[in-house]
Amino acid sequence: MKKLLFLIFFIFSFVSFAQEKARERNLEVAIGIDEIVKFEYKFNTKIQIGNQKILSLIAVPAKREITFRGVIAGKTSVTIRDNTGDVKDTFIVNVSNDGKSQKVSDLRALIGDIEGIEIYIKGGKVIVGGQIVVPSDFGRIMIVLGSYQDVLRLIELSPQTQRIIARKMQEEINKNNMKDVTVRIVNSDFWIEGVVNSKGKKEMAANIANQYLPDHIESLGKQAGGKSYKENERYQIIEFISVNEKKDPEPPKKLIKVSSQFVELTKDYKKIFGFSWSPGLSSAGSISFGKTSEGGVTTTESGTLSGTISQLFPKLASAKNAGYARVIQSAMVITEENKPATISKSRSIPYAIGAGELQSSGSAIIKYTMTVNPSIGEKENVNLTGLKIDVSLPSSKPAGGGQPTTTDNSINTNIVVKSKESAAIGGIVQDSSQTAYDKNLPGGNVAGGEEGSQILFNLGRSKEYNTEKAQFVVFVTPEIIESASEGTESIRKKFRKRQR
Repeated sequence: MKKLLFLIFFIFSFVSFAQEKARERNLEVAIGIDEIVKFEYKFNTKIQIGNQKILSLIAVPAKREITFRGVIAGKTSVTIRDNTGDVKDTFIVNVSNDGKSQKVSDLRALIGDIEGIEIYIKGGKVIVGGQIVVPSDFGRIMIVLGSYQDVLRLIELSPQTQRIIARKMQEEINKNNMKDVTVRIVNSDFWIEGVVNSKGKKEMAANIANQYLPDHIESLGKQAGGKSYKENERYQIIEFISVNEKKDPEPPKKLIKVSSQFVELTKDYKKIFGFSWSPGLSSAGSISFGKTSEGGVTTTESGTLSGTISQLFPKLASAKNAGYARVIQSAMVITEENKPATISKSRSIPYAIGAGELQSSGSAIIKYTMTVNPSIGEKENVNLTGLKIDVSLPSSKPAGGGQPTTTDNSINTNIVVKSKESAAIGGIVQDSSQTAYDKNLPGGNVAGGEEGSQILFNLGRSKEYNTEKAQFVVFVTPEIIESASEGTESIRKKFRKRQR
């Protein structure tokens, strides 16, 4: 008997549980206006419709939503099952065609784009409801609904809007050097809490909060209750700020990073072409030419006919030489505002002078030095006062004795440059060219041939073309920074060793 009672109780509980899972929902659908219903579970696409002539369905399983579309006026049921076959929802759908669908369509065109607003038909009435996010949209809604007096209005302000406004209040108060002040929502009121160091800042925090205070929208209970409904005024600013009189600490001095780049570019080109031809004739015998009495030509031989022509072929010389060099020097220094700073780098290149017992040593100094006194101006402009850059670089052409030579470059100026922008503060361009004719003949100028030879003629031509270009430009970039540690990560990466 006990087993039978337990089995009956189990079956009754199971049936009750299954019935609790199934929901019955009423849905109003106007002809011409689709209603989209979303589900939190995956439903079976085999949906049961009581009367398919009244209603048609469009199922989108991937998005878990079903579109209800009215065909003719009437009432029918729709049963939705999950993938296991259990009934999850039962809809009683009332399809109407009394002109309300056109009204819903018009309202959606006029105010349907307002965030939080829903327009639908339920219980035979057109309803405009929801929680609006922007309070100023309420005026637009009321103007539109003034032409639709029979529309039921269920509009309130979204609680999320208050949280957003409270966050904006706190951010603006914190920006005005009141870091210890917070804003939170309590029963729809804005509570301002924290500690400030003067009464003036306390008033400032309250004034800032008042500027963000939204327009008040009465709750539905206040709108419908009339005199019988009592509600406390909400959306007020309630201040709980304590004043601890003390001076503000002096803000840390701003730092300025000044970077400079020196770029030098040199090019040289040399072209030589020479032509020399000086043939000569040397002989061990002789050949004579003459005329006979009859007017003919005769020759007379004395000894053996022999001879040597020297330098029979002309001498040619052609050469091209080109060089290109680019030198980049850079420096970076960080200093406080209105504090001068100097950075310098130098290197000595030793060399020998003379030879033997008379030999001595010397050195050439190459260096890069930058001196600057920066200050911050208006609109993030940086005044670079006393900016001086000296650069000494080894020259590409050594001196006659072989010792290295240096080229000195210097610039001294005062400029204004916007933070994080670069400016070319100066530079020099040198351009020289030289052309020489008949100065460098191949083999030198020939004055005579070999001993005992006779020069037939001298023919020599030459042309030499030299061009040299040199230029340097100095760039400078100031940057206002909060801490001297900014940008050090990129420098560390340059010195980071790679390991296999």
